[in-house]
Amino acid sequence: MTGPNKNNKAYTIVVGNEKGGSGKSTSAIHIVVSLLERDYTVAIIDLDARQKSLARYVENRQAYAKQHNLKLVMPEIHVLKRAEGDSIREMDQQDTANFSSLLDELKPIFDYILIDCPGSDSFLSRLAHTSADTLITPVNDSFVDVDLLAKVSPDTYKVEKLSLYSEMVWEARKIRAMKDRGTIDWIVLRNRTSALDAKNKRRVHDVLTELQKRVAFRYVPGFGERVIYRELFPKGLTLVDFSNNKEKMTMSHVAARQEIRRLMDDLKLPGWNSLKINAAE
Repeated sequence: MTGPNKNNKAYTIVVGNEKGGSGKSTSAIHIVVSLLERDYTVAIIDLDARQKSLARYVENRQAYAKQHNLKLVMPEIHVLKRAEGDSIREMDQQDTANFSSLLDELKPIFDYILIDCPGSDSFLSRLAHTSADTLITPVNDSFVDVDLLAKVSPDTYKVEKLSLYSEMVWEARKIRAMKDRGTIDWIVLRNRTSALDAKNKRRVHDVLTELQKRVAFRYVPGFGERVIYRELFPKGLTLVDFSNNKEKMTMSHVAARQEIRRLMDDLKLPGWNSLKINAAE
């Protein structure tokens, strides 16, 4: 299959959020495996060298596949640590060199590069944001997470001002435009939504709908609140793997796979199309 890599430039997806627990790694691994199942080549750069949640997910996947003699598609994984130096300036310069060198190494080889940022502000994370073709920011269905994007009035639930993270993304867009005239497609992914219709759920939806016009991001539904997403981590599996490896599927699994297919269509990544991952589905 022809991938999006043209002129030795892989398409770069950055998964970023300065708050932990938003489902970044779960979202990232399902996007990665969905692309791999379409025969695209994918490299992962994990910038959270301490937690390494996404790298651990892939390690679990490799171990489980070997233990159970499964043929699972695999990405190439790289963990990039913070540089060491005598000053912040020296460390930032080394981080810039290391990050640029790794990207330059991977871009001619892979169709996609997915960069997973830590759940906090860091120099490497800001570098990654300026390199994104698509930036995906998962947020939970909560005003605690919405606060990452903007301050909301407690009385009217109207947006009062943008947050530091939104301002950082705005700055990253300016830097990217000056660097290579590129644009960043910013997608806010609403995760862990309840199946029940609640007042809070509607209010979060209204705020995100207002914000996407003001901040110029695309607001799309992500993954619902399902236990299966948390249970898959020790095995390194995704819902995309189930039909290929004869795993027993429940109605919840089927619904979750529909969420994944919808998400991949909503991302509008280059080379993606509406064909089913598995024609037998």
